[in-house]
Amino acid sequence: MAFFFIPDYLTIFAPKSERMELLDGKETARIIKAEIAQQVKARKAEGKKIPHLAAILVGTDGGSMTYIANKLKSCEECGFESTLMRYDDSVSEEVLLNKVKQLNEDKSIDGFIVQLPLPAHIDEMKVTLAIDPQKDVDGFHPMNLGKMALNLPGFVSATPSGIIELIRRNNLETAGKKCVIIGRSNIVGMPLSIMLSQNTEPGNCTVTLAHSQTVNLKEICLTADIIIAALGQPNFVTADMVKDGAVIIDVGTTRVQDSTKVSGWKLVGDVKFDEVAPKCSYISPVPGGVGPMTIASLMMNTLKAMDLKGK
Repeated sequence: MAFFFIPDYLTIFAPKSERMELLDGKETARIIKAEIAQQVKARKAEGKKIPHLAAILVGTDGGSMTYIANKLKSCEECGFESTLMRYDDSVSEEVLLNKVKQLNEDKSIDGFIVQLPLPAHIDEMKVTLAIDPQKDVDGFHPMNLGKMALNLPGFVSATPSGIIELIRRNNLETAGKKCVIIGRSNIVGMPLSIMLSQNTEPGNCTVTLAHSQTVNLKEICLTADIIIAALGQPNFVTADMVKDGAVIIDVGTTRVQDSTKVSGWKLVGDVKFDEVAPKCSYISPVPGGVGPMTIASLMMNTLKAMDLKGK
């Protein structure tokens, strides 16, 4: 009789090969951007306008700088024009609002974003309200949130839109499923709860929007076919909160110290991946899951901005 040594890590993760599949946001985003690049190439060949995305970055927050760099790189991959405007942390609210006004009036700019968070002395809501809803490709303006709720044409927040696209392109069944979303922010949890409950495809879920005041969260999660973690607390969702075969989508991206990395940090999601993954049918990793899809969704919104204006 022959005996074979099986490495510990294969024993631990054996269920993955039989049951679990990764929701590869990085690859899905690559495909989407390639599709957009073809559309832009066709527009250029017809002598039509090329999409132009502008971005405002205030300060030197590491996460914000990384996000902006990735967005500008994606613009290049899609064949878009892009413009970056940078300001020190000390920039006044008045100066920032004036720049927003200029971008609203600049016909060469199809859409623009103001990277959040902003310094404490600047009212983020005031800045958001100042953005022309027709150029609000981040989908944060109340007018676009209202249109999303009524299923009218407009811009949907990039992260929820990216999650929906990840679900769609992986052919995940949502109709009749119970979905628990942990986190009720205006840019992820709240709009996503509406989108997944609408009579659309993907959609038709029975949605529970959980938050910091939710009682018996573990018991609620154990009834869920789909769990979407978007609360910003590393490793919050553990295996004892997940039923076998559930779909897990991890929106969290928290930087934690890691001396083994050249950067000195690593990204950690809201889900304790190594512990939860063996129980899942599908799970999105961090990094490489929702993050790339958010940027791909922003590219889709920028292209859509011209379609809505008939350019």
